[in-house]
Amino acid sequence: MLDGAVVPTLLGVEATTLPRNPAAKDLGTGSGPLVLNPERLKARLKELPAEPGCYMMRDGDDRILYIGKAKVLRQRVRSYFHNSPGHSPRISLMVRQVCDLEFIVTDSEDEALALESNLIKHHQPHFNVLLKDDKKYPYVCITWSENYPRIFITRQRRFRKPHDRFYGPYVDVGQLRRTLAMVKRVFPLRQRPQPLYRDRTCLNFDIGRCPGVCQEKISSDDYQQILRKVAMVFQGRNDELLTLLTGQMERYAERLDFEAAARVRDQLQGLESLSAEQKMSLGDSSISRDVLALAADRRVAAVQLFQMRAGKLVGRLGFTADAVKASSALAEGEPGLPMPAVPADAISVAEAPGEPTDELPADSASLGLILQRVIEEHYSQVDPVEIPPELLLQYPLPQQQLIEDWLSERRGRKVRLAVPQRQQKADWIELVERNAGYELQRTQRTAEQHQLATEDLAQLLDLASPPRRIEGFDISHIQGSDAVASQVVFIDGLPAKQHYRKYRIQSSSIRSGHSDDFMAMAEIMRRRFRRWAQAKAEGADLAELARQASSTLHTGGLNDWPDVVMIDGGKGQLSAVMEALRELNLHEDLVVCSLAKQREEVFLPGAKQPLDSEPGQLGIVLLRRLRDEAHRFAISFHRQQRGERMKRSRLSDIPGLGPKRVKELLAHFRSIDAIQLASAEAIAKAPGVGPALARQIWEYFHPSDLDGDGQPAIANPGEPVPAGIPLGADSLATGSPEEGDA
Repeated sequence: MLDGAVVPTLLGVEATTLPRNPAAKDLGTGSGPLVLNPERLKARLKELPAEPGCYMMRDGDDRILYIGKAKVLRQRVRSYFHNSPGHSPRISLMVRQVCDLEFIVTDSEDEALALESNLIKHHQPHFNVLLKDDKKYPYVCITWSENYPRIFITRQRRFRKPHDRFYGPYVDVGQLRRTLAMVKRVFPLRQRPQPLYRDRTCLNFDIGRCPGVCQEKISSDDYQQILRKVAMVFQGRNDELLTLLTGQMERYAERLDFEAAARVRDQLQGLESLSAEQKMSLGDSSISRDVLALAADRRVAAVQLFQMRAGKLVGRLGFTADAVKASSALAEGEPGLPMPAVPADAISVAEAPGEPTDELPADSASLGLILQRVIEEHYSQVDPVEIPPELLLQYPLPQQQLIEDWLSERRGRKVRLAVPQRQQKADWIELVERNAGYELQRTQRTAEQHQLATEDLAQLLDLASPPRRIEGFDISHIQGSDAVASQVVFIDGLPAKQHYRKYRIQSSSIRSGHSDDFMAMAEIMRRRFRRWAQAKAEGADLAELARQASSTLHTGGLNDWPDVVMIDGGKGQLSAVMEALRELNLHEDLVVCSLAKQREEVFLPGAKQPLDSEPGQLGIVLLRRLRDEAHRFAISFHRQQRGERMKRSRLSDIPGLGPKRVKELLAHFRSIDAIQLASAEAIAKAPGVGPALARQIWEYFHPSDLDGDGQPAIANPGEPVPAGIPLGADSLATGSPEEGDA
């Protein structure tokens, strides 16, 4: 990185990243954990400035282990490497894996707080991710990075591009879909991600649902003006939007533009009907505030955020967080947080009548930390105009004054955080807490169902304990073409998509017209477990490696041993897999089964008959979910590979021809047949093609027409392109240029 480089952060804050010490390279950067190389550790710590900012700790594979913020970077990071007996096992384990340090200097602690929140959400380091990336709550996404932005509902909140915006997450999915459908009826919006026709508009334009984005019948600036009004709906600014549209309608009427005024009038009527669907309202229409409360057991916390704008409840957002990590962060005295009021082992939990102890909340300090993390994550993503002047909290925050100053700075006006104790505000906290309790109960029921499923599977497969990591494999192809395989992973009965893997089948025997599922599955097993076979051949204890799977440091990167491997197929696929595992000498170490599709039967290696099971029992349902997910993942990858192959033109094989020149050539000649029949001189007249490239293109289509010197044996400089060439598969009349060779 260049000295003094200015790095745009995820928040748009310009933070200066200080350069690494040039001597670090000579000290063996990346040669192992810093604690094992005191000289290199001392050199890295010397680089830390006495300024506010964020720091990142990386392991030997360059993965981020931990991200933190600091008022003084030098003091904060040094504290990790002191031989303090107060370090918890979690922090001690992390420090032993740190191989490198990075830091970003900010202008203030507030900026460091905002930056830390976004970095943690983006990278999700193993040692400090508190908030879960919950997929069950949907968001509304507006792709502001595009000239004609799209608006759609998604459950995959990721940083697509810097300008794209997410609104939510929304708890009431049905209400969200109805709201978006109403918005699309009120405002003319882009309806499709890709145009239905290449040269004309679709029916949506004719009925006024779309402004003709595909044919650019509206400018990008005018369309984005419409989207800004739509965004106000999802920001809870309905009253402000109604005032804006009313003024616009009156201006149109004054100019005697009654047609435009009527369109705005229809939009006003639609928005008023949308506002009428709000379920709750307050007596004071000037009130705008957010109310946050949660319900938690010892494992998980369900957080609810109620948005009140202009006296109306306009939205209800939901989050889940890890209550265990919140308690650990306080108990360990994690840097940047105040010490807990009571020791971790003195946390008392009052039992409620008829409820087990493990379903009760932890202490208020750790719950306050959860609320703080939700506030940091949520308000760092919203526009400043969406931050209300007041936040009502169920518990005080560990760094409440800092959070209040940060929100005030983002909003540009004072933001007040309060923990109400009486009257109407306390009633709102109680209402939000009650909603969070219902959400927690749903979460607990789901977790209990998954636990029962893994226990049933353990009984079915005669395992000593319920399996934690289960892997499923499937093959997808069409008569051998574009053959691929999928590996999906369930942990504790839930999909762990960060561990999914895709494979392209490499065997030369499997090609278009020649398929062999047994050979393909055997190949995938060899590739999946090759490293484990090498470790066993070198004398490693696989059982011990599996027990230490959570520590990359102690396992040398071998931390993905599955408790159960499931193959999509019958006895034939299972036999092929076991033969491959015998070659690796792992056939006695792995628990392998297969699930046949027709009767949902489970087969074990060497057994002639399937296991005695019922299709509806929980263990079989779990295997079925795993099989269906592996099937879905394999098919989606196969379709992607097949689509890329079909879109690829024969011209792409010619050196020097990129996508842009291929498109220009096809636009000029109309088909590949015409290019093949043209002379080198005729090809050279196409846009972007010079004589040298034209000769290369001609030689590609006429390799047998060259003499011994590489010159064309027959040259017709003035030969025109024959008329009446049929427009075939490579013609622009049937598809885009890239699809020419389909």
